[in-house]
Amino acid sequence: MEPYRSILFVPGHRPRWVEKAIATGADCLVLDLEDSVPAFEKESARNAVAESIARARETSPDIGLFVRVNPLATKMTGADLEAVVVPGLTGVFAPKIEQATDVLQYDALVDHFEHRNGVSGLEYIVPVETVKAIHNCLEVATASPRVGAMIGPSAQHADIAREVGYEWTPEGLETLYLRSRVLLACREAKIHALTGLWEDLDNLDGLRQFAVRGRQLGFRGMIVIHPTHVETVNDVFYPSDADIEFYRGLAESYEKAEAQGTGALRYRGLHIDKAHYDKAIQWLERARSIRLRTGAERGEQ
Repeated sequence: MEPYRSILFVPGHRPRWVEKAIATGADCLVLDLEDSVPAFEKESARNAVAESIARARETSPDIGLFVRVNPLATKMTGADLEAVVVPGLTGVFAPKIEQATDVLQYDALVDHFEHRNGVSGLEYIVPVETVKAIHNCLEVATASPRVGAMIGPSAQHADIAREVGYEWTPEGLETLYLRSRVLLACREAKIHALTGLWEDLDNLDGLRQFAVRGRQLGFRGMIVIHPTHVETVNDVFYPSDADIEFYRGLAESYEKAEAQGTGALRYRGLHIDKAHYDKAIQWLERARSIRLRTGAERGEQ
């Protein structure tokens, strides 16, 4: 999966909001058919989302376009996918997955509608929303090649908060174990690790602090529920010039020392060896991928 920094939700029955969402600079949009769409508008929202995908893809060929469908238990998932698996779609935001068999049910549906509608290569973003999903997160992450990202839960009031019963704090210690389990599952499955959302819409300083803590923990992007949050999240998960200089210098210093027969050395006051070099190379590869994706935005070539 692409190294999306920001994944912004847009209610599927509000097609006029899609253009505004693109203008925020979000790396990826999730057009929602689930919680943000009233029951009586579900059917019309499917057609609106399909049309939004076509329009968005014409103007923004590189943006990620996912659709959050209704969960399998609602019996609406098939009808959702039938309508929205169209050319231009990047993937499916698949809610309420708890075990590998749930993923395989999605696979069966997506395989069918891909073939029927002339689409291929769809991926899943999987939110972890229940206690059972926490226990089975590695099983879910490795259940299908379509699983491209998983979200470490941190919601203040949504499903996981109700299921676990924690009392939310801005520091996030009450969800640290939950998020850590998901993070490790993502690392083992080699998929994109996303941290959950920040619900305090006007508190941008709190958002930045939360996003930084997520990045420090090991997450590489974040779910966003309000357009004003995109800029902050993009900035937090963007590799800085100073960090790139540090890791390039580390790699170059190690390579020079290794060529001279030295396996350990001092770099900017730090002891470094092969393990540090390997981390630097991996970090630089990810940074290059992000910068290539966002080069036009930053004025880079």
